[in-house]
Amino acid sequence: QVQLVESGGGLMQAGGSLRLSCSASGLQFAWPAMGWFRQAPGKEREFVAATTWTGDSTVYADAVQGRFTISRDNAKGTVDLLMNSLKLEDTAVYYCAAGHLILATAVNAYTQWGQGTQVTVSS
Repeated sequence: QVQLVESGGGLMQAGGSLRLSCSASGLQFAWPAMGWFRQAPGKEREFVAATTWTGDSTVYADAVQGRFTISRDNAKGTVDLLMNSLKLEDTAVYYCAAGHLILATAVNAYTQWGQGTQVTVSS
């Protein structure tokens, strides 16, 4: 059974950095896609970043390109999201997800989800 648990959220001033971590258990090669999504109050869940099983390929949403970095460590069973130059609009609950479609960006391409971790960026 796949289990995803996010950690590392919190309150940060604009311009600061946070690192989110997703501890993934029960994953096998059949789950090649790992992604991060976020959902702000009153908005739909949106794609942030995704990586492959090997971590050698990544894709980012335009809003975070150049500021966020997704990385995967299969030995540790973790997928991290390093968030730099945080903006007020990055405030959201961030979710880790696993799916079968490599580098997919659609929410419905991912079938396993964590509970989410809150990230709040203040001015």
